[in-house]
Amino acid sequence: MIVRPHQHWFTRLFVWHGSVLAKISTRLLLNVALSVTVIFFLPWYEALDIKLTIAPFSILGVAIAIFLGFRNSACYARYTEARLIWGQLVIQSRSLLRVSRTLLVAHPQEIRHLVNLQIAFCHCLRLTLRRKKLDNVLDRYLSQAELNAVLHSHSPCNRIILLMGEWLAAQRARGALSDILFQSLDNHLNELSGILAGCERIANTPLPFAYSLIVHRTVYLFCILLPFALVTDLHFMTPFVSVFISYTFLSLDTLAEELEDPFGMEDNDLPLDALCNGIEIDLREMINDEHKPEKMRPDRRYLLT
Repeated sequence: MIVRPHQHWFTRLFVWHGSVLAKISTRLLLNVALSVTVIFFLPWYEALDIKLTIAPFSILGVAIAIFLGFRNSACYARYTEARLIWGQLVIQSRSLLRVSRTLLVAHPQEIRHLVNLQIAFCHCLRLTLRRKKLDNVLDRYLSQAELNAVLHSHSPCNRIILLMGEWLAAQRARGALSDILFQSLDNHLNELSGILAGCERIANTPLPFAYSLIVHRTVYLFCILLPFALVTDLHFMTPFVSVFISYTFLSLDTLAEELEDPFGMEDNDLPLDALCNGIEIDLREMINDEHKPEKMRPDRRYLLT
């Protein structure tokens, strides 16, 4: 996620990092090259007496804008839902520890074990969504037996929730929790299961491929044919107008691709590392643990991962 301080409107016009311009610059250069080529062959083009007018491109441009707007809205809705789900994870993590610490204040070592399981769940969810290795991170929070059980599970995050459930059952078995309090804490674990399912739904269910494909093809076909329609009227201004229109459509198409997977490592994706870091700091402060990590801050490129 790009986290920038407020900028003057004129300065923002020249911002490079964080925009999609870096990704589409090659395609825009190809559009400029095509426009220059069309200008060079304009006499031969006119001799064929085959002319494209602006009229069909005006109608097609409106249609493309509507479809791109709908697709971007759908992708941004996925991004917003993902952020809400992770916000819910922050709430449930704090609530589960708060209630557990209040009830089991006489057993600090047991609380520390629960904290490690909660932090492990957050990192496991982050790494699973980003399809990264788990053992290099989870071994700091889980015992060897717990780590082996998690790594050999079809759903590692679900296995950690099961370990938390077993921890609750152990507290109940030794009389530290009544049935009512056990049920209250178990509801927080049910919420964690819902959070896991919500993240899996977004990560494993992309937008329909056929819909994205037709929008993608139409945008590129529009940008390729556009110089042929502009050149007869604009002549040497064709590259400037063509690349500006192409930038608008290509940037919207590229931005939708980024937002479709909000858990990725793109510049505009969710900062899952920072969210896990914040959860770990909060939980360790709640048990007065001095070994808490430093708060993550944006790097020199204003990027928060």
